[in-house]
Amino acid sequence: METLKISAKSILIKNKDLSWFGAEYNMNLYKGCSHGCIYCDSRSECYHIEQFDTVRIKAKAIQILEGELRRKRGEKATIFTGSMSDPYNPLEKKLCLTRQALELIKSSGFGVSIATKSDLITRDIDLIKEISNRAPVLVKVTITTADDKLARKVEPYVSVSSRRFEAIQQLSEEGIFTGILMMPLLPFIEDTKDNIFEIVKKAHESGVKFIYPAIGMTIRTGQREYFYNKLDEYFPGMKEKYIRTYGNQYKCVSKQARQLYELFGAECKARGILYEMPQIIEAYKKGYRTQQLSLF
Repeated sequence: METLKISAKSILIKNKDLSWFGAEYNMNLYKGCSHGCIYCDSRSECYHIEQFDTVRIKAKAIQILEGELRRKRGEKATIFTGSMSDPYNPLEKKLCLTRQALELIKSSGFGVSIATKSDLITRDIDLIKEISNRAPVLVKVTITTADDKLARKVEPYVSVSSRRFEAIQQLSEEGIFTGILMMPLLPFIEDTKDNIFEIVKKAHESGVKFIYPAIGMTIRTGQREYFYNKLDEYFPGMKEKYIRTYGNQYKCVSKQARQLYELFGAECKARGILYEMPQIIEAYKKGYRTQQLSLF
C-alpha cells in the first residue's frame, strides 16, 4: 500500500506554554493515529484532523526539520513529540522518520521529550542515550491500566501494558529518564484502587522516575460519539452511566478522584517516584543548562 503524504511548511512549533513537561517546541512528523484508543482527545472536531485513523507522513519532513534546527542552532531547547500522533506508529517501523529526526536532534544539541504507547521506542535507545549525554531527555510511556485484557479494549491496536512495562524497564536500565503518563483513567472502568496500585507497583519494578496522572478524562464533540460507540461495543450500559453522570461536560473527573489521588501520592512517595509536574521538569533538566553553556 502506498504511504499517504500531506504537505507541511513547518515541523517545529514554538510552545507558548511550557507547563507541559517544560518543552520549548512541539514536533509532529506524522498526522493521524492508528492505535484506535477509544478515549483519544485528538479525534475531537476542534483539531480538524480528517480520517484520523489513517496515518499520513508530512512530505519532506526531515529536510524541513533539518533546516529549522540549523536556524535555531543557538537555542538548545527541548523538543516534544507525541502530542497528536504517536511517533512510534506502525509506519515508523519501515520509514524511520522519528529515528532520522532523533539523529538531527542529537547533531544539533537539542533535548527531546517523547510520548508513546509503543514498545518500538526501544529500537532507538542508542540515539536517545546519545542525546542525553549533552541535553535533557524525557520519555513518557502512556499506561492507563495494568490489565492487558482491558488494555486490548481501550487501546486495541498498540502494545499491551505488559510490553510497555518491559520497554520502560529497558529504557530505565540504560539510564534514560523514563516515566508513565497515567492518563486518562476512565471513570467507572479504570478509576479503581487496585488499578492504580498495580500501575504504581509495576512502574516501580520497571525503574520509573515519575508517573503523571489524570484521574478522569475529557470528552468533546467528535471524540464523544466515537467513545460512546465503543462503550456500547465493549461495556454495555456504560454509555448511559456517563450521560447520567456527566451530561455534556468537557471534563469528566472521577467521582473518587480525591481519594484515589491521595492513594496514588502515598504509593509514589513510598517508592520514591515523582508525580508533580514542577519536580519532574526540574529533575530531568537538572544539570544540563550549565553543561550546554560550557559546550556551546
